[in-house]
Amino acid sequence: MKKLFVVITLLLCLMPAAAGCSFGEKETAAQKVELTVSTAASLTDVANELKAVYTERNPNVTINYNFASSGTLQKQIEEGAPVDVFISASKAKMDALAEKQLIIEDSRKNLVSNRIVLLVSKDSSIKDFSDLIKPEVSKISIGEPESVPAGRYGKEVLTSLNIWEQLQSKLLLAKTVRQVLSYVDTGNVDAGLVYNTDALLAKNAKVVAVAPENTHKPIIYPVAVLKSSRNEEEARKFVSFLASKEAAEIFAQYGFIPLNN
Repeated sequence: MKKLFVVITLLLCLMPAAAGCSFGEKETAAQKVELTVSTAASLTDVANELKAVYTERNPNVTINYNFASSGTLQKQIEEGAPVDVFISASKAKMDALAEKQLIIEDSRKNLVSNRIVLLVSKDSSIKDFSDLIKPEVSKISIGEPESVPAGRYGKEVLTSLNIWEQLQSKLLLAKTVRQVLSYVDTGNVDAGLVYNTDALLAKNAKVVAVAPENTHKPIIYPVAVLKSSRNEEEARKFVSFLASKEAAEIFAQYGFIPLNN
């Protein structure tokens, strides 16, 4: 009887500890993770849909986007901004971070491509890039070439067509490609060079020309996990999702051209 009492006592003592271990395991399994994803502004709409799909299946993960021009995001990362994942609209901006050993190289993937188009108001008489030099065209907007990839591609297009120098007095430089879209859509400029995916969002403007691919460098949107990430495992999982066939189909719905990794 004495032995039975001792056994029961020991079991009662061990039960709270066991319960504590079980609770701890469940708590760990359900641990919340927040990912900061610095993303090119031209991806705003598709990125939000991708986020909705991913977080529905991974309710423990919260994705916080930081939208801006790729050049601005690159500088923020170089200055120590706490970022888990970087999605750039420019291979060059990602290359710059790679040179400084700020990204995890084997996490890097090329996601999608895009096209540069000439956007004008719906009642405009502009029909092609060559019309931009006409005196009746007074204002043309592109992104700031040093920080906005779409602006750099736009400059390459205009330079290739031998009209860049002639347009200097007409140019209105924008901080993001979305700002260029807004300038054209609201009639504040006569024309703008934007990505085709941004042009699809225009309400009062139309595309009149697509830049030939040989007039600019290939448009590539790369993604990578940052070495400074405190959530590398979850960040890698999110990047893998972005490079998946399912994500490619979503990108395509928004006018992007999926790339094979």
